[in-house]
Amino acid sequence: MNLPSADVATTTTEPTVAAAAAASAGGSRRTALGPLGLVLAGGISVQFGGALAVTLMPRVGALGVVSLRLAVAAIVLVVVCRPKLRGYSRADWGTIVVFGATMAAMNGLFYQSVDRIPLGTAVTLEVLGPLALSVLASRRALNLLWAGLALGGVFLLGGGGFGDLDPLGVAFALSAGAMWATYIVFSARTGRRFPQADGLALAMVVAAVLFLPLGIAESGSKLLVPTTIALGASVAVLSSVLPYTLELLALRRLPASTFAILMSLEPAIAATAGFLVLDQSLSLVQSCAIALVIAASMGAVRTQVGRGKARGLEAEQVV
Repeated sequence: MNLPSADVATTTTEPTVAAAAAASAGGSRRTALGPLGLVLAGGISVQFGGALAVTLMPRVGALGVVSLRLAVAAIVLVVVCRPKLRGYSRADWGTIVVFGATMAAMNGLFYQSVDRIPLGTAVTLEVLGPLALSVLASRRALNLLWAGLALGGVFLLGGGGFGDLDPLGVAFALSAGAMWATYIVFSARTGRRFPQADGLALAMVVAAVLFLPLGIAESGSKLLVPTTIALGASVAVLSSVLPYTLELLALRRLPASTFAILMSLEPAIAATAGFLVLDQSLSLVQSCAIALVIAASMGAVRTQVGRGKARGLEAEQVV
């Protein structure tokens, strides 16, 4: 791409060029802030919804909460979106099934985790999934530093050996992180294949159908208590309907790598929600551990984004 030289510009054209540049910069900022705001709003919603879900667990158990959350979310999304069922290929439906199964597994594993360990700690371990996704996508040696930083944070979080944490809760959180990374990939694919939030609504139905038998087996008729249904509906809106819709819309305009860096803020949001709603405090060491994981996630994704920009510049110079 050939750029005009400085001596070509005249006094008459300079204001026009400057105005165009300013307008372009302003438009770029607005374009960037739009999806970023969607993701941050979704993060706040899902973490406070998670805190509310913990208060509901003594009533119906972790599996019961997930069943209520997914079932109510599926009903709301289907009623609001009224997704069409025709005109999609077998590959499209395959994406929906995998996306739905991933959501079911991610939610089930995560709530099993927060039933055993603090919310902020669980999300810190879970966010290692998106971190691993960004590191693997980049394939740069520098990302070994970020991975090591994250592992150091996890080591601190466990007090040097996870002696104060339920090992099963840790395992559930790490498994939920793997599902979270898969969720990011298939959420982006679903957003490209289906209009609006249609794909999300259909995937939520799949997730609810897959998980409902587990909730019924654990909680039975307790799921039908009006107060429980009302609380479950609140959890569904805060933790599923609102954040998943916002994230799906954001992923249409953000690459998965940029989305992942925003996910690194989730532990801080979760720790805040745990403190305000559940009275779960963090020690100084645990706070430092969460900060290390956040820094590692941000560093890994910034490295990947920087590499992508460099490739773009090289391509422009070739053209």
